[in-house]
Amino acid sequence: MTPIISMSFLAPIVLLIGAGLALGQPGRRPGSLPKWSEFAAAASLALAALGVVQAVLSGAAGAGPFGLRVDPVSLTMALLVAFIGWIVMRYSRSYLDGEAREGAFHGVMLATLAAVLIFVQSGSVWLLAVSTVAVGFGLRRLLLFYPGRPEARRAATKFALVWHAGDAALVLAALLLASAFGTGDLAAISAAAKAEGLGLAGQVSVALIVLAAILKTASFPLHGWLTEVMEAPTPVSALLHAGIINSGGVLLIGAAGLVQQSPGAMAALVMLGGLTALFGAAVMLTQSAIKTSLAWSTVSQMGFMLLQCGLGLWPLALLHIVAHSLYKAHAFLSSGGAVAAVASIRRPGPVAVPSLAAVFKSFGLALVLYAVIAVLFTVLFGAKTAQALALGAILIFGVAYLVAQGLADMAPAELTKRTVLASLAAAIAYFSFQAAAELVWGPGLPAAPVPGPLEWALIILAVISFGLVALAQSLFPLWAHHPATAGLRVHLANGLYLNALLDRAIGGFRSTGSTGSTGSTRSS
Repeated sequence: MTPIISMSFLAPIVLLIGAGLALGQPGRRPGSLPKWSEFAAAASLALAALGVVQAVLSGAAGAGPFGLRVDPVSLTMALLVAFIGWIVMRYSRSYLDGEAREGAFHGVMLATLAAVLIFVQSGSVWLLAVSTVAVGFGLRRLLLFYPGRPEARRAATKFALVWHAGDAALVLAALLLASAFGTGDLAAISAAAKAEGLGLAGQVSVALIVLAAILKTASFPLHGWLTEVMEAPTPVSALLHAGIINSGGVLLIGAAGLVQQSPGAMAALVMLGGLTALFGAAVMLTQSAIKTSLAWSTVSQMGFMLLQCGLGLWPLALLHIVAHSLYKAHAFLSSGGAVAAVASIRRPGPVAVPSLAAVFKSFGLALVLYAVIAVLFTVLFGAKTAQALALGAILIFGVAYLVAQGLADMAPAELTKRTVLASLAAAIAYFSFQAAAELVWGPGLPAAPVPGPLEWALIILAVISFGLVALAQSLFPLWAHHPATAGLRVHLANGLYLNALLDRAIGGFRSTGSTGSTGSTRSS
C-alpha cells in the first residue's frame, strides 16, 4: 500500500530548520531571528491546516512514511499543537527580548515543538518512543533556561526522572509489542490483538503504556515536577499544554484499541485518574500564587482526562485535551494581567457563607434538570452509555458547586433561577459536544465497553466521590476555618508533602553550587 503523504508531515521540518538557524545565533538580540522564529511557527500552522483540508477533500486516512499516520485524531492534535506553538512563539518575541540567551531559547522552543508535532502524528510505537524522548530533552533545556536558580535545577531534575521513566516504560512496551505481533504499527497491533487476544506480552505492554501515560501526565503521587516548572519563563508554561503535559492522553487515545482490551488497565486509569483529579482540585483551592494554582489545576484536569480514558470515553477525552490546552495556554500567557487585576482591588469583599439548605437545593435541582436533558437527548439521538451519563453527572456537580457558593448571598428566588439556567446550559452543552466529538472522532476510536460488575462499582464510586467533594467545596466557608480543619488546610496547601518526599529522594534540599544567576532573574 502506498504511504499517505500529508502536508502536516512537513510542519516539523520547517520548525527544525528554524531551530537550526536560531541555535546558530544563541545570544542576546539576534537581529531579525525572533521574527523568523515566529514565521517558522506560523508556517507550521499553515501546513497543519492544509493537512486537515487535504484529508477532508481526499478522505484519505492511514499510514504515512517513517511511522507517521493520518487520521482525525492525529490531524486534530497537529493543528492544536501548531496553533498554540505559533501563539507562544509570537508571545516569546517580546517576553524574551534582551535576554542573554534569547536566540538559544527560540531554537530550543522550535525544536521541542517539532518533536511534539512528530509525537502527535506517530502511528508507530518506535516513533512514539523516539519523539517523546526528544520532547523530554527539549523541555529540560527550557526548564534550565535560568541555570543559576536552584529551584529551576531541582524542577528540571525531577522532571527528567519522571518523564524519562515514562520513556523507559514506553520503550519496553514497544519491544514487547514488536516481538509479540511482529510489527511496530499501532493500528496493526490493535487489529491483531483484537483477533488473537493480548496474551501475556500484550497485557504487560498495555500496563507499561498506561504507566508511561500516568508518568507523563504528572499524576498522583509523582506530580510535583509540574508544580515547579513555573521557575521557567512563562512561554514554557504555556508550551507545556501544546501536547506535552497531555502527551499521556494522546498516547492512550492512539493505543485505545489496545488499552481497552485490558479491564485491569482501564480500572487503574479510573482509580488513579479520579484520585489525581480530586487531589489536584483540593490543593488548588489553597494556593495563593496564580501560576502555581494554574499548575495544580492542570494536575486535576490531567487526572480527569485519565478518568475519561479509563471509562472508555475516548472522543470526550480528546475533546478535553483540545479545550484544556487552549484555555490553559491562554491562562498562563495572561497570568501577568491577572496579577495586575487582583492588585487593583483594594478592598475585596467578604466571601459569602452559603446556606446548607440552599446548597442541597441547588444540587438537587441541578441533578433533576440534568436527568430531564439526558432523557430528551436519548429520545432524539439514541441511548447514552452509563459512562457518559456518569461523566455528565460529575460535571453537573461542578456547576452546582459554582452556583451554590458563588451566588450564596443572593435571594433564594434568584439562586434558584441561576441554578436552573446554569444547569440547563451545562447539560445541553455537554450532550451537544459529546455528539459532535463522537461524530468527528468516534468512527476511528473504540466504543465505550459495556460495564461489568467492576466497571459499575468504579462508576458509582467516581460519581459519589466527586459529588461529596463538590458538596464540601460548596460549604467551604463553613468548615475551612474551623479549628478542627485548620491543620488540614495547611497540609493541603503543601500538597500533603509528597513533593517534599521526592525532593529528599533526589537530594533537592541540599545546596548544589552557587545560587547566583547566570542569566536574567526576570519573574516568570
